[in-house]
Amino acid sequence: MFVSDDRSAKRRRLSGDAVEIEDRLESLIIRVGERSTASLESNLEGLSSVLENDLVKAKDKIQRILVDCASKMPERSSVYSTLVGLLNAKNYNFGGEFAESLVRCLKDSLKICEWDKARNCLRFLSDLVNCHVVSASSLMAVYDNFLDAALEQGVPQVRTDWLVYAVLTCLPWVGRELFEKRETELDRLLATVSSYLDRRSKKHVPALRVWSGDDPHPQEEHLDCLWAQISKLRADNWQEKHILRPYLAFDSILSEALQHKLPEIKAPPHHASNVYPQPRVVFRMFDYTDCPENGPILPGSHSIERYLIEEHLHHILEVHHNDRKECSAQLLNFPHKTKIPLDYMIVEVIFSELFQMPAPRYLEINYGCILIELCKLQPSTIPQVLAQATEIMFDRIDTMNVSAFQRFVGWFSYHLSNFHFRWQWSDWADCLALDPEHPKPKFVRETFEKCLRLSYHQRIQEMAGQEFAALVPVETKPRLRYREEGAGSLPGTMIAHQLMSAIKERCSPEEAIRLLKELHNPLKTADDDAEPTHNPLKIEVFTETLLFVGSKSFSHAFAAIAKFHYVFKVLAETEEAQICVLRSLYNVWRDHPQMMCVLVDKMLKTQIVECSAVANWIFSREMNADFLKSYVWEILNLTIRKMSQHVHKLTVEAAEARARLHHDSGDDSDSDDDRRDRPSDEQVERMEERLEQAQSDQKTLFLIIFQRFIMILSEHLVRSDTDGKDFRTHWWKWTFGRLQQIFMQHNEQVHKYSQTLETLLFTQDLDPHVLDAFHQFLALRD
Repeated sequence: MFVSDDRSAKRRRLSGDAVEIEDRLESLIIRVGERSTASLESNLEGLSSVLENDLVKAKDKIQRILVDCASKMPERSSVYSTLVGLLNAKNYNFGGEFAESLVRCLKDSLKICEWDKARNCLRFLSDLVNCHVVSASSLMAVYDNFLDAALEQGVPQVRTDWLVYAVLTCLPWVGRELFEKRETELDRLLATVSSYLDRRSKKHVPALRVWSGDDPHPQEEHLDCLWAQISKLRADNWQEKHILRPYLAFDSILSEALQHKLPEIKAPPHHASNVYPQPRVVFRMFDYTDCPENGPILPGSHSIERYLIEEHLHHILEVHHNDRKECSAQLLNFPHKTKIPLDYMIVEVIFSELFQMPAPRYLEINYGCILIELCKLQPSTIPQVLAQATEIMFDRIDTMNVSAFQRFVGWFSYHLSNFHFRWQWSDWADCLALDPEHPKPKFVRETFEKCLRLSYHQRIQEMAGQEFAALVPVETKPRLRYREEGAGSLPGTMIAHQLMSAIKERCSPEEAIRLLKELHNPLKTADDDAEPTHNPLKIEVFTETLLFVGSKSFSHAFAAIAKFHYVFKVLAETEEAQICVLRSLYNVWRDHPQMMCVLVDKMLKTQIVECSAVANWIFSREMNADFLKSYVWEILNLTIRKMSQHVHKLTVEAAEARARLHHDSGDDSDSDDDRRDRPSDEQVERMEERLEQAQSDQKTLFLIIFQRFIMILSEHLVRSDTDGKDFRTHWWKWTFGRLQQIFMQHNEQVHKYSQTLETLLFTQDLDPHVLDAFHQFLALRD
């Protein structure tokens, strides 16, 4: 275990005995109840006696550890609340001081927008009511303050939603106690919540749904779903069957203890810089009819147990997602696993994270790795549940969100590659009779394409069999039109052959340019005095020949681009010329989507082409044939990411330079190195100018992309109306879905320019169908 330098220095200053005591206390508290033959209650009783004896010499240490456990280990909150209750019964002052420490943690977490930590602290304070540490009346006052803040006007709904959510998530723990002791106040609180939920906007919901329809499972907004679960819990007299409540065994001891009154806790005021948790839609894939008849019953969608179990599983993923083996083991060792269809709930929770909008919490491949590990650990059941889940998703794919569709393709192809590409494709043979752009054949075709990236062409042909051969991508071979039959009539063919020979003989970039000089510019006419901005024939001959020569592998292509980088910069100075480079790249590698993506990425990194050129090329007429193919949008998304990374890098550099510049130069503690490293005013000014230019380029990129979307979608709507046809074609579904994907996937970057987009592009005279995508995006933060 590694510790920070500060902590190491502190520990060195402590005596050996003190260090040993600290380590012992930390181990005892964190591991209470783990791997013990004694009961949890017995362990808690023993630990409380040990800690009581150590309070005189290690009170602060004990408090800090318990506050950390309360705020970071929500799955064991009732264990630690019982421990605090036992200590409070023995030492009233300690109970009060601990409550104050936890309140400070809650307030600090709220100030720095650590929302999950703040919610854990609030829930722990709630559970302390059950242990007779905190008074029910003072807890109700805290809830009332949160709901008062939720009723403020002029603040984002995502803020008020979180405040209501934080209160509701505490009620499964303390609802019964409040019902018995503060029924009137609890009823009033629930009425306030109900009133709030009735009038809140739900504009964001369509963009966040995995499936557009509610058949067979409603795609509920997360706060609405939680409210339904709390309402059912209330109807059941606040009785639930999942939360461990060890404090019940100590009721006679705890009930004798004096309670503490919480200080006033208010949510800090809203600031424009605050970032709140974004809204979510609850993912549902299974119900009790999908589970084996002879097994445990799946809790109902609106049962509080469903919420509690899912929250616990999500927390396991959060804590262990970086270690797939430990994560899988923890998921399969879930408490009460014999009382629920655990395999089904684990699979549903993992897919809910994978398909979460606007983006999954972790890398998509992370979830694929965990599912593979689960299959290895539980080979008798998990693979069958996964196969069943895949069938369910494929059956409902007609209404699947485009972003979720893409993630489904990515996961399924990766999963197949780890299990010898085995699948019963004949079960999906019906899709072969459908329109090629229907989601079902499109899913199979794109899965084959992704599998091809993870294998080789013959293997994919064998996997698909003769029945699905039409959906297998063609073999990925480069094409050089100057070598094809009849190429002699093409302008530039002779120079292309000479250039190929020269490149193979290791010619220099300057020699390549001299060869290309013989090619006349087809854009220049006899009457045109002005020199055209670029020579498309030179660009086509050079780019296509060079890429063909370097077509053996990615490495060969990279080496060719690196060696002749200067030639690209000479030939492609303007955006029109760069689009010509991209068009030539497409001519060579149109049958190899992965190579297209990799080479465009390389050209962006080496600044051969600019981001705006890539965007304009993708929306050009030449790309109409491939416009709906996934690789095109993979290229556009990587282009946006590349621009965002550039802006972020310059933002950080400029901020650090400003901080160094404004450092007190008169400080005697500054070393000569510090003074030498401090930038000048002129250097900082130049960095800020570069940042402003990058931000301007980023804004231009988004304007290009969204303007092109608006143009093509509006044209489609007008054409459909003129022809009297339904505009909801497959083309509309995929194109509109890609627009939503750009908004969702890059929402943080796009949000910075939302005012400009609203003023220039997404105006009120736009067709409502297109405008809806923008309004749903805005609702993620409003």
